[in-house]
Amino acid sequence: MKIISVWKNPGKRLLAENRRIVWLVLVLALVLCAAPLLTAGRAALASAKKRELPIYCVEKDSKVLSLTFDAAWGNEDTEELISILGRYGVRATFFVVGEWVDKYPESVKALADAGHEVMNHSDDHPHFPKLSAEQMTENLNRCNDKIEKVTGVRPTLFRPPYGDYNDSVIQTVRGIGMQAIQWDCDSLDWKEYGADAICKRVLERAKPGSIVLFHNAAKYTPQALPTVIEGLMQKGYSFVPVSELLLTEAYEIDHSGMQVRAKTSEG
Repeated sequence: MKIISVWKNPGKRLLAENRRIVWLVLVLALVLCAAPLLTAGRAALASAKKRELPIYCVEKDSKVLSLTFDAAWGNEDTEELISILGRYGVRATFFVVGEWVDKYPESVKALADAGHEVMNHSDDHPHFPKLSAEQMTENLNRCNDKIEKVTGVRPTLFRPPYGDYNDSVIQTVRGIGMQAIQWDCDSLDWKEYGADAICKRVLERAKPGSIVLFHNAAKYTPQALPTVIEGLMQKGYSFVPVSELLLTEAYEIDHSGMQVRAKTSEG
């Protein structure tokens, strides 16, 4: 039987060439379709690297951390918190809303007189990412004005309401010479799980450089606070307000929100 080569048969040769062209077209189409996805992926990675972050915690070699309290609504336990903190010689940072200052100026003064920091938690507790830069600046300055009028000290730190922020929020806060502060250890006291749950959570999660979140007027916080402080002291921790915890020179904020010492060319 005689075998006819495909290359000696014009019809079959044409069919093979057509198939090869079809495959080349398909490969080219796939490359063209994938290119935008690859470009978008690279853009997303670049965007993620450039994301503006507040400070969640601070790089520390020693066992030092900060206790913070957000005050936006009630005022029933402020005096008790001041008393408990005073008993242990602990100075904390209270982030207060401007409207709270309007309602309870005597409590704001009492906090400052006791040696605690009184810092900015917005004027009326809005979602800051929904505001323009001008609205944010106005809101921050209104709250700063109210606190400064009572305490004589203008706040330098800001905690976004609801912990809600975006690049614009962080850039605007820094633009008026303030630092945005979050937390890395959440007591979840507002969920009212009970004093034991608060203590367990904080004592397990706190670490050197932590910023611990509590709330003024949370049901179980006054009951839990002595145990938290004593437990941390037994672990060797000391306490400072947030402004004293922060690094002030040659620092950067890493991808997790930790304020760390800036890397030098030698290091």
